[in-house]
Amino acid sequence: MLKQSWKYLAVVACVLAIACNSGKAPAEAALKLAEEAVNSARGEAESLVPDDFKSLSDDLAAAKEAYAKGDYKGALAAAQSIQQKANDVTAKAKAKKDEMAASWNAVAADVPKMVEAVKSRVDILSQSKKLPKGLDQAKFDAAKNDLASATSAWAEASAAQAAGKWNDAIAKANEAKAKATAAMAGLGMQAGG
Repeated sequence: MLKQSWKYLAVVACVLAIACNSGKAPAEAALKLAEEAVNSARGEAESLVPDDFKSLSDDLAAAKEAYAKGDYKGALAAAQSIQQKANDVTAKAKAKKDEMAASWNAVAADVPKMVEAVKSRVDILSQSKKLPKGLDQAKFDAAKNDLASATSAWAEASAAQAAGKWNDAIAKANEAKAKATAAMAGLGMQAGG
């Protein structure tokens, strides 16, 4: 009788152990997939939609915490929702990148032409013995400084765009455009050329 009691207790212990761990493996697998989804979204989402990416990362941390506390069912549900959320964040980042690329293309079509027109005008005026009426040396020097700033900002914008740092690229491109516009105005040039 005592021998049967031990066998019975051993079977009950095994059943309880299996029941307790039955949700562990699926939760662990789902967490691994969720982590892979977050890591695949990281590249562009972290820089283009940082708030959304932080929320996604926080959700992953919460799911891992639930798993660590033994809440496998909660961890599994959270991990499964993270995978969908990662897809949504990735799509949002792609849309933001497309929007920024369109902004970049619009600025990239104008700024180099503006800078070149100002540079050409400055070169011509630098070789002239006398500045034209309405343009004194102070305005001319200011225009040259604006040209130098525009050229520098455009180089920084181009480098940022090449590195995929869209926010920086657009900001620097707009700065370059503003400086080129100021230089053109100082030289009495029209923004159209």
